[in-house]
Amino acid sequence: MGNTIALVDDDQNILASISMALEAEGFSVQTFKDGEEALRGLGQGRADLAVLDIKMPRLDGMEVLSRLRRDSNIPVIFLTSKDDEIDEVLGLRMGADDYIKKPFSQRLLIERIRALLRRQELAQDETDPKSEATITRGNLVLDGSRHLCTWKGRPVALTVTEFLILKSLSNRPGHVKNRDQLMDAAYGDAIYVDDRTIDSHIKRLRKKFKVADSEFEQIETLYGVGYRYRDPAVAPATTD
Repeated sequence: MGNTIALVDDDQNILASISMALEAEGFSVQTFKDGEEALRGLGQGRADLAVLDIKMPRLDGMEVLSRLRRDSNIPVIFLTSKDDEIDEVLGLRMGADDYIKKPFSQRLLIERIRALLRRQELAQDETDPKSEATITRGNLVLDGSRHLCTWKGRPVALTVTEFLILKSLSNRPGHVKNRDQLMDAAYGDAIYVDDRTIDSHIKRLRKKFKVADSEFEQIETLYGVGYRYRDPAVAPATTD
């Protein structure tokens, strides 16, 4: 079998029909009928991607994602209600990687799953054959082949989206990337996100690096312009 997909939904008919469609496409499938069951199952780390319904009893999708992101970077696609734009935006800012609106076709969901898995592969493989598989910028090491990030030798666990944003910034230290460029790097054409979603990803990136090093200040904000990764070869400016 191919990649393993975790399906989380309280509608048994949806679980059954989507499972059959995914298995017919060569995926292995795990199903969970509520959030608590999903957290226990996903905690075992056997799934490659999770499809998570937002509106569920006991634990809704937002709470599941919040708890999941404490120690897991599995790619997540949210299933949202037809007109629930607030859930879509909030989910992306909390760390979901994509969303799809109900009702949806099985073919559309399968294509979005494949697109996100390709994004994960993009985080692991450079498209430019001249570029290095591993990016080293001073204390930062990004190992694309293994989707690993370290700072001063300490591991920093990143989601697919966070990895792609950091990779885009660190590829050219000192060069400013505006939000549109970072959106393209992280999402491509598969999904539209607003500026504040990119800002939320940057905020989470900084928070994760601050855990590894309280003095981390490599990701700089240029207000009204965008972000840049500080060139490790250039000393930070000092004031007298």
